[in-house]
Amino acid sequence: MDMSKKIHLTEAEIPTHWYNIMADMPNKPLPPLHPGTKEPIGPEMLMPLFPMELIKQEVSSDKYVEIPDEVRDIYKIWRPTPMFRAYQLEKALDTPAKIYYKYEGVSPAGSHKPNTAVPQAYYNKMEGVKRITTETGAGQWGSALSFACQMFGIECEVFMVKVSYEGKPYRKIMMNTWGAQVFSSPTNLTEAGRKILSQDPNSPGSLGIAISEAVERALMDDSTKYALGSVLNHVLMHQTIIGEESIKQLEKAGDFPDVVVAPFGGGSNFAGISFPFLRYKLEGKRDIRCVAVEPASCPKLTRGVFRYDLGDTVGMTPLIPMYTLGHNFVPAPIHAGGLRYHGAGAIVSQLLKDNIIEAAAIKQLECFEAGLTFAKTEGIIPAPEATHAIAQVIREAQQAKEEGKSKTILFNLCGHGHFDMASYEQFMSGKLVEHEVTQEEIIASLAELDTPEIG
Repeated sequence: MDMSKKIHLTEAEIPTHWYNIMADMPNKPLPPLHPGTKEPIGPEMLMPLFPMELIKQEVSSDKYVEIPDEVRDIYKIWRPTPMFRAYQLEKALDTPAKIYYKYEGVSPAGSHKPNTAVPQAYYNKMEGVKRITTETGAGQWGSALSFACQMFGIECEVFMVKVSYEGKPYRKIMMNTWGAQVFSSPTNLTEAGRKILSQDPNSPGSLGIAISEAVERALMDDSTKYALGSVLNHVLMHQTIIGEESIKQLEKAGDFPDVVVAPFGGGSNFAGISFPFLRYKLEGKRDIRCVAVEPASCPKLTRGVFRYDLGDTVGMTPLIPMYTLGHNFVPAPIHAGGLRYHGAGAIVSQLLKDNIIEAAAIKQLECFEAGLTFAKTEGIIPAPEATHAIAQVIREAQQAKEEGKSKTILFNLCGHGHFDMASYEQFMSGKLVEHEVTQEEIIASLAELDTPEIG
């Protein structure tokens, strides 16, 4: 038996194309709508925010989209990323399951986010954009875009959710190191920020608020565009390089997963590893379970409703068909800041509605316990976001043990937790508070929406 942990690929094996799952979906997502007229929007509404090439990718039904050589050259700084067989974790769990993980924490920013930040910066550069604005929760996306903008000589402005800005100062400094300006959101720099602060001067911020601020800044200047780190179709597609590499690596191991697991915030993490494997399911070639794991404090997939909702808090983005808790929902300040988003991407939402994928919600204490177990067995300290996937993997492995059946589990270890040690300290000292949103809170948030549920 080959007991090697790492499954290698060469630079030459970096995928040349992203996979667009839209081509294989039995039911395509409904179109985005104008927030005012409620009519389907055309490219002209997106042009002030995104370069035309990304707008084309957003609506494309091509099954594969070629990765530009300039993007692949930068990918080579950290790709292909390693895949490991988690032998020590398997042993600790005493499970017959085989557990593999794809490790995206080796990127310059320490997470999977540069997979889309680099192409987004590239396409903006090709259209002469001088500055890109964005939002960030825990800081992974802001770090990734700061790095990517530096690679292409573009200015970068990041609106960082206040609770993360204050709790993760080194993420801010990381972005500053790559030349980005970072603001604690909500700010007084935008109408959106001033509106929120007038209502709640002590607002902890949210991704929805930060998106409103970043979008507003982009709309104020013709040479500035906006970039999003999750949710949108083109973002999810860029991340499929993770799954495409994973398929090649598992082929070398002579294996194929029965279940694929990833954390879920807006969809890029989950889509990145699962969509290329879902292709086998959609083509009728293999049966495979794909599980998106969200925090119990922000459970849009498991407890939200499927309806048109805004992607931001103030109302500057199109209405998107999504599983949502309501765009005014402000999640509890859990440490997995990258998962604190009120809605899910349209593609993931449609796949869930069609029962093609599954969703699970897990409380943060179970997640941190899983993160410690993983660190003690496999040696890598995972980001709080990644611990959600690990907690689900442990559940799957324990089920395999109870049933006495072997199964192959693959999960995305989306980033390391080196900037999150304060949260581990809180957990280990017993100071971490459990959060689970109440049904009353969800009902109150959804009551503020003026769009009907989608049948």
